[in-house]
Amino acid sequence: MRKFIFKLLTKLPTKYITNGIFLIVLLFAYGIIGSHFIMGLNLIDSIYYSVSTMATVGYGDYVPSTGIQKIFATTLALSGVGLLAYVFNIILTNFQERMTKYSKGARKMRKIGRMDDYYIICGYGRVGKVVFQELNKRKQSVIIFDKNTEATEDLVENENLVVINKDATENNLISQAVNDNCRSVIISTGDDVTNLFIVLTIRETNPDAWIVSRASKIENISRLKKAGADKIVSPEVIGGKDLYLESAKPHILRLTVQHSSDEIFDEFKTIAKYGCTLENIDYHIPGIETPLSREISTMNIEDGKRYVDYLRKNKDAKNALDNLYGAVNNIHSHLISGPDNETFNKLIKDLEKHQTILGKNLSNKQIMEITKKRKE
Repeated sequence: MRKFIFKLLTKLPTKYITNGIFLIVLLFAYGIIGSHFIMGLNLIDSIYYSVSTMATVGYGDYVPSTGIQKIFATTLALSGVGLLAYVFNIILTNFQERMTKYSKGARKMRKIGRMDDYYIICGYGRVGKVVFQELNKRKQSVIIFDKNTEATEDLVENENLVVINKDATENNLISQAVNDNCRSVIISTGDDVTNLFIVLTIRETNPDAWIVSRASKIENISRLKKAGADKIVSPEVIGGKDLYLESAKPHILRLTVQHSSDEIFDEFKTIAKYGCTLENIDYHIPGIETPLSREISTMNIEDGKRYVDYLRKNKDAKNALDNLYGAVNNIHSHLISGPDNETFNKLIKDLEKHQTILGKNLSNKQIMEITKKRKE
């Protein structure tokens, strides 16, 4: 019977430890009252008899003789051993769990200390998984913070991956992990308040850390910037732009041209004249297939005027631009969106009056071959 009660009670969840202590106190009170009225003992002896019976010591100095006394002593002994075993088992289990967690945490921190360069990802949701996949492809060391153990259960830790299933701000864990060996912190949780708090926590102790944060809502971009994030990425903005570009593909023109930096404004005026938008510029380095891209996204002629005025007033910027144009032999491509193909045809004829057009909708490989020949 005792073994059965012991097994039953020790299998109860750890959250019942408070209830267990309460029941022990209640049982102790039951023992004192029963000892006084059933066993006929005074207060001091009642306390003594209750303790010795609940602990199953049984010194034998007070022996129940009547039936009711024996029932009372039996219930007190069985209940006492069961409850005490339950409470002490839970206390020991909690201690072991804490020691195990502490040991695991210490091993993880030692492992982090042995990493030369690594990235930190806070939040392993849909966005965090994509970031990790990109880093993993490049064989980069990664530390992932996510308190949801189910989200990271498929991850297998190795010398290049450490998973910490805790809140990044708990006990300043993130501050300990962000040091000179940390290349970047990528905050990708879906909660902007959490992202903001993580940024503030890092900035308190690591003013030089490079922080890239996700912003789920556009209105929180400025808040994250003020908190200390170096770069803010909004999936909402990026997704909207991708949707637009995909929808505009039938009306997108990639025009590869050759002209000097002094002809930028004339080109800009022509593009704006036809109601087209200059989305970006690709600079093609001779012999290299992948170009250097620069996002523009404007059709406002005033933007062109301000840019030319800026170059006029800042000689260093103008010299840098001239050097870039010289490095690419003045060859670059414009991604232009417009209303229809008829407009594009008019635009191309107009542009041909003051610059060399090398082709339209060419691939990077085709342009690379052109740059090689032009360089020769």
